[in-house]
Amino acid sequence: MSTKGDRRTFRNEDLVLKVSENIDPANWDESKYEAFVDELCGYRDYQKDAIRTTLRYLLGGKYNDLRTLAKENFDQNTELKERYGSWAAMERQLQLPDQLSCSLDQATGSGKSYVLYGIAAILLAEGAVDRVLVLCPSNTIEDGLLKKFKELACNSDLRDLLPPSARVATPRIINASESIVDGSICVENYHAILENVKSSIRESLKGKGARVAVLNDEAHHVANESGKTSKKWKDFLHDSDYGFRFVIGVSGTCYVGDDYFADVVHRYSLRQAIEEKFVKKVEYVDELPAAAENPEEKWQLIYNRHKDWKKKLKSRGIRPLTIVVTKTIADAERVAEELQDFLQEWERIDPGQAAAKVLCVTSAAKHQPNVARLRTVDNPASKVEWIVSVSMLSEGWDVKNVFQIVPHEERAFNSKLLIAQVLGRGLRRPDGWKGEEPVVTVFNHDAWSGRIKHLINEVLEIERRLISTVDPKSPFNFELHHLDYTRSEDATEYAKKGEYKLFEEGYVDLPTQVEAEDVTVGFERAVTGEHVKFRTTIQHKTWTVEEVAEQMIQKLKSIDEESKDAADPKDRTSYAKRFPLAKCEEIVRASLKRAKIKSEKITDDNRQKFWQALGTLRRKAAKRVVYKLSPKALALMNTSDRQDESCSAAELRRGSKTVFYAPGCETTLVDDQREFFREVEDEDGDFVNGRVVVATSVGFKTPANIVIADATPERKFVRELTGRENALKIDAWLKNTPMGFYSVEYAWKKGNKPKRGEFSPDFFIKQGESVFVVEVKGDEEISDPAADNVKKHEYAAEHFKRLNDWLEKEKIPTRYQFNMISPKSYNVFFQKLRNGGLAGFRSELDVGVAGAGDGEG
Repeated sequence: MSTKGDRRTFRNEDLVLKVSENIDPANWDESKYEAFVDELCGYRDYQKDAIRTTLRYLLGGKYNDLRTLAKENFDQNTELKERYGSWAAMERQLQLPDQLSCSLDQATGSGKSYVLYGIAAILLAEGAVDRVLVLCPSNTIEDGLLKKFKELACNSDLRDLLPPSARVATPRIINASESIVDGSICVENYHAILENVKSSIRESLKGKGARVAVLNDEAHHVANESGKTSKKWKDFLHDSDYGFRFVIGVSGTCYVGDDYFADVVHRYSLRQAIEEKFVKKVEYVDELPAAAENPEEKWQLIYNRHKDWKKKLKSRGIRPLTIVVTKTIADAERVAEELQDFLQEWERIDPGQAAAKVLCVTSAAKHQPNVARLRTVDNPASKVEWIVSVSMLSEGWDVKNVFQIVPHEERAFNSKLLIAQVLGRGLRRPDGWKGEEPVVTVFNHDAWSGRIKHLINEVLEIERRLISTVDPKSPFNFELHHLDYTRSEDATEYAKKGEYKLFEEGYVDLPTQVEAEDVTVGFERAVTGEHVKFRTTIQHKTWTVEEVAEQMIQKLKSIDEESKDAADPKDRTSYAKRFPLAKCEEIVRASLKRAKIKSEKITDDNRQKFWQALGTLRRKAAKRVVYKLSPKALALMNTSDRQDESCSAAELRRGSKTVFYAPGCETTLVDDQREFFREVEDEDGDFVNGRVVVATSVGFKTPANIVIADATPERKFVRELTGRENALKIDAWLKNTPMGFYSVEYAWKKGNKPKRGEFSPDFFIKQGESVFVVEVKGDEEISDPAADNVKKHEYAAEHFKRLNDWLEKEKIPTRYQFNMISPKSYNVFFQKLRNGGLAGFRSELDVGVAGAGDGEG
C-alpha cells in the first residue's frame, strides 16, 4: 500500500488471503497427487499453485469457514487493515463467510478450466465429496467446459497417475439433463438452478450439500449481478435446504465494480500472464487523430488496422478477427449493419459477401445460429473476419485469432470488471505461435487509455473522502414544503419579411482540404509502457461539383415550395430562380478556386459549408421564449431524505472546503473513513485548515454528522450558525446538497441564449413556525451581481411567495422566507435572528440583485 497525495493505493496481490502451508499430513497429504497435477498442468506452475492452495484450504482441517481464514489474515496483514479500516468492515465484504468458500483470480486465457477440473477430480478421488457441480453463466461456457472435462476424464495418462486409493478414477461428465449421481461432475448453466426450470439439480442435491463441491466459473457474476434471475445464483449457494460446504469461485475479473474481491486465496494476474508469455501482449490507443471524431473515418482507421494485421499474419496462415463490443442487442444489430455497409463500399463487394464477413452474436433468438458459427471462426474455411457482440455475452469464447478489440461505447470501459472482460476476449495465443510475441490491439477512445493502464497495473486506488450523512433518527430533522410545478412556454415571435441576401460575394469561404489524409494512431503497450505508432491513410468522402450544386438547388426549391402559400406575398421566395443549377455550379467552382482546390472534388466537411450558407433561409421568424411555472400540488419533504455528499482529502488540504463536526463524530463514520478522520482531527496535521470542531453538540443543531462548507462565505456562515448565542435561538438547520434534494427552477440568459437550470439554496434554518432559506454569496455580488444570480433570486422569491400562499390556503402555519446574503450582512441577519425579528429581513445583496433585475430590459 502506498499513499500518493490524497489517494491510497493498494496492490491487489497484497489483498490476497494467505492459506497456511503448515498442514498436518494426517488431514491432507497433497504429495499423493503431485504426479497427477504435474501431468494435468504441464509447465503452467500457476495452475498447480492454485489447485494446491485451494485443496489445503478445503481439506487441511485448519479452517472452519471463510470467516476464520479472513480473520487470520486481517490480524496479520497491515494492508488489509488499511484497506478496510476494521474487521467488521472486511467481514461485510465476504460473500459466503459461513462456508468453506473462496475465489481464485486466474487471468483470462490462462486456462481456468484445468484448475476447475483438477480441484473437482481430486476432491472426488480423495472421497472428500461424492459429487461436483460446476455452474457457469452461459451456454457457450457450458459447452466449452463439457468438451474440455470429457477430454481430461478420458485421458488414460491422467487417470493412471491418480493414487491407487482413489475413490473415483474416472468421473462421469454430465449436464443437468441427467441425474447427478455419486462420482459425477455436472457442468451446467446457472439458469438450471431456478425453480421454474426443469433440471436434475434440485432433486439430486437437496439435503446432500455437505458431500457436494460447488465450483462457480466466471464467479464475478455471483458478486456483481443484482437482477432477479441472476441473484438466485447466490441465493442457491446460501440455501440451507442444500447445506453446501465447499464453494469455490474462479474468475479472471475478481471485481465488484472497481473493488477487488475480499476472499481471493490465489492470484495469477493479467500482468504476470503477459510477462510470462501465456497470453498475447496488449496495446491500446493513447492518441487518436482528429479524423477519428468522424464515425466513418474512425471505421477506416479500425479497418486499416485490421488490414495491417491480415498482412502481417498471412505468412502464418492466420486470418485475424476483430471483435466490436456494444452495450445492447439493438446496438449490436445496428453496428453490424453499419459495418456490412462499410465493407461493401470499401471492398467493393456485394451484400452477401459483406454479410459473410460479419457475425452478430447476442442472446437474441435470431442470433442463436451465429452462436453456433462462433465455434468455427478459427477454421481456415470460415469467411468471418468481424464479430459484433454484446459485452456481457462475450465470456467463454475460446477464440485464439482475435487481434483487435473495439469497445463501441464508453460503457464497455467504465469499470475494471468490464475492461478486464473486454480485454479477455483477445488474450488467447494462437496454437504453435513462434517468434515475435503476438499482440492484441484495443482500439479504444484515447480518453479511456488511463483506465486500461490502471487495470494492467493491478492497483485498487481509493480516494480518501469524508461523507456527510443525515441521521434519520436525529431530533434535528424537520419537515419542508415544496411545490410540484407544471411548466409552460410563453413565446413571442418577430417575423422576418422578404428574402435573405444570399451569395453576395459569389462564393463560400472554404478551408484547405485534403482528400487522402495521412494520420497516426498512437498505441501504448501494456506492462512495458512502450509507445508504438501506426501510420495510415484515410480517404475522406468527396462529392463532385455537380453533386454539391444539385443538393444546393434541391434545398432552395424545397424552401420555395414551403413559402409558396404564404399569406403575405413578400414571404413567398424564389431562390431557385435567382440561383439555378448553373449558377450554383458557378458558386461552387468559384469557392474551390478561391480555396486553391484543383481537383474539383469537395470533402464532406466542405460540403457542409455550402449547407451552412443556406442554413438561415428557413428561419422566417425570431422567437423569444419565456417559461412560466404554475404550481399544481403541495409536496411534503423531510430533511432525513437528504442524500449524502462528500469532500476529498485534496479539497480539505488546500482549504477549498471545510468540514464542521461535533464531539463524537467519529462513531457516526463507516470504518474505512475513520483513519482518515483521525488525520483530519490532528491539530498538527495537514488538514488543520480544512476542519472546525464545534465545541459542544448543543451548538450543532443539524441532523447531518458532518457539514461541508464551500469557500469563505459559507464557512463564515456556518461558524455563525454553530456559535452558542445563535444556536440557542435555532430549533434546527440543514446544509443543502448542491443538487438532488431541494432545488428551485429558474431561467436566465447567457449572452443571447436563453438557459434553464435549477439551483439548490444553501441553508434551511427552522425557528418556530418559520423556515429561513438562505443562499450565500460573496460581497462582490452586491455591486455587480451575475445575471444568473439575479434570476435565481427572482425565481426563488416568487417560489417561496407562492408556497406561503398555498400553505395559508391549506391552513398550515409554516412560513418560508428566502434571502440571498453575503458576509457584509451576517451581523445584522444573526442579530435579527437572536431577537426574533428576522421576518421581513432584507440583506444588502437582496436589494442589490432585486435592483439589477428591475433594470433589465
